Amino acid sequence: MNHKFNHLNKDTEIVGKGSEIDLGVLSSTQTFPPSITSLNFPFDLKEDQIAAVDAWMANNNRGTILYSTGTGKTEIAFECAKRLAGRHISPKNMESLSNVDELNNNDLILKNKHKDISVPKQIEIAADTNREKDVAPYSFFNVLFLVPRISLIDQTVNRLISYGIPKEKVGVYFGERKEKKEIMICTYHSVIRNPLLIRRSSMVIFDEVHLIRDTSKSFIKIFDIVVEDPKKAILGLTATLDERDFKNSTILAVLPPVIKYTIKKAVIDKRLAKPVVIPIKVSLTESEQKEYDVYSTKIKNISNKFKRYDVSSMTNLLKKGGFASGMAKAWFANIRKRKLLLSYAENKLSEAANIIQNKFPDEKIMVFSETIESIERLRDILEIRGMESKIIDANVKTIERQRILNNWGKTFNVLLSVHTLEIGYDVPQVRIELILATTSNINQIVQRIGRVLRKHEGKNIALIYVVYVPDTKDDNVIEVVKKAVTAENEEINIIQKQRSKKKRSNSTVAEKTLPSPLPSSIQAHKIQQSQSLGQTSVIPLSDKSKKRRKETTNEKVTEKENVDKRILKAYDIVESTLSKESLIVESNFKTINIKDGTVPDLVKESLESELGLYKVKSSMDRGKIYLVNLEKQSCTCNDFIYRHVKCKHILATEIISPKYSIKN
Repeated sequence: MNHKFNHLNKDTEIVGKGSEIDLGVLSSTQTFPPSITSLNFPFDLKEDQIAAVDAWMANNNRGTILYSTGTGKTEIAFECAKRLAGRHISPKNMESLSNVDELNNNDLILKNKHKDISVPKQIEIAADTNREKDVAPYSFFNVLFLVPRISLIDQTVNRLISYGIPKEKVGVYFGERKEKKEIMICTYHSVIRNPLLIRRSSMVIFDEVHLIRDTSKSFIKIFDIVVEDPKKAILGLTATLDERDFKNSTILAVLPPVIKYTIKKAVIDKRLAKPVVIPIKVSLTESEQKEYDVYSTKIKNISNKFKRYDVSSMTNLLKKGGFASGMAKAWFANIRKRKLLLSYAENKLSEAANIIQNKFPDEKIMVFSETIESIERLRDILEIRGMESKIIDANVKTIERQRILNNWGKTFNVLLSVHTLEIGYDVPQVRIELILATTSNINQIVQRIGRVLRKHEGKNIALIYVVYVPDTKDDNVIEVVKKAVTAENEEINIIQKQRSKKKRSNSTVAEKTLPSPLPSSIQAHKIQQSQSLGQTSVIPLSDKSKKRRKETTNEKVTEKENVDKRILKAYDIVESTLSKESLIVESNFKTINIKDGTVPDLVKESLESELGLYKVKSSMDRGKIYLVNLEKQSCTCNDFIYRHVKCKHILATEIISPKYSIKN
């Protein structure tokens, strides 16, 4: 490895054979391998991680890797950089080594800003160690890793060093720390003010790329600089990206998803703990309901008056000034008041405290809410009940934040946060999370859920309680949460994607040549009849029909209530499994040695099952065990044998099994 020019002062240029050589030109011709090629994981990458690297490189080294939190996105990014750097080490690069050596063998003139100094070839420039820290040891392959928060910088640096990258080759750039190195870790805010960091980089990695939305006008400028060089490698990393949201159009244009690995697929592959979402409905108090209705009415009246119903259009109204602007301000004020009211609804905070105190008093628990006021009130409620908790928000300094995290689970168990802990914090031991609703932002939901899904020894499931108020703006949060954890996997193969586009275009042409299907004679008659009547005819029901319909409806309601009760009992079993002794144990009967030749039917069925059997201990009599076979949907309990219903034991086992989810 040649270091002869690594220690030149930053005000110095190299001159040889009568011509000046710029440091930038030299860095582009140096031939020692880029530092990222020293990357050496102390583990083997998973198949899905290798697939992600392949997909990104197959898309001309551009695109977003959309992988669930906890599945190693950062390691994927490092591997992408290593592989790409390896491609740059070509015979042409190696030839330039001899050119640099030839330059070293000539007398050099160090042209300082103040005077020229002749230096014979016998003097080793590398010996000048006093100037080492003033020089940016660039490579012909420089990597820029962008993160959204300062707290993530040291975390990323430490990972690189732990994976074999020399410490002196990794620099950070933010605030007063400006270390220009071959591999740079920088915040988005800092790089906006220093675009040269992007231009000098061979590869730019955007961590949490979903944050660079079209509404983030300062961040979006970064893309303008990145696309200047069509050869620059760019990689986006995120756990979630709504491709239907027009505010993500620039991300999708510059860094389209090249592969996806959802929570559901990661759980099936046993890469993440299974999220068990437990919805907790609460109601507003009478006074809160009146207050909520007042805010909602004001919001509705202003929206109807100006025919504007969303934040974007109301923001435009705000800019107009005068009466319209005043009404827009009132609209936003009522939105804030309503959100605040929902966030610290009395029953919501009380129920959250009950879960913490009664179900998991000795567990580390993470609580997310939408406002600082709500978590401060929850902290006070917990304190009155004799439970200590700590708050981490944007105002808590990094040192204090780390001290709180270090003491979590030792001097206190409940950690409260608004948005600060959504991104980048690894807390794999935590199995319980409470989300006090008022947000239906799927990006936030996915990030929050991801905090507790990382695998840890003995951790196969994580309980996520969503405390919400139905028939309010909280109402659709459960659907958003379920969508986040049950979305089907969509692994995108770039080549296959292009082929499928061609097939679709060909089939579209073919479809246009086919005649549209005609309605049958009966359908035509019905259409004609309805047109002549001008309305749909309704046949009156007889009294018997009405009675049968009523009985059927009542039966359905009763059955639905029974199913709901069994589901609640199933959740109780799962909670007991987590908080006390394990009630559910997977038992693979394939390893059983049969001596007498007789095998119980349920065990016999499991011999051909990939899942095997689950043993579920009775919550009433711990000495009693029920056997559940998920493939056969069978159980040895009386509910299943005599009533032929999907019992609580089957439901509870489905909840914890990676391959199953409850289907009501």
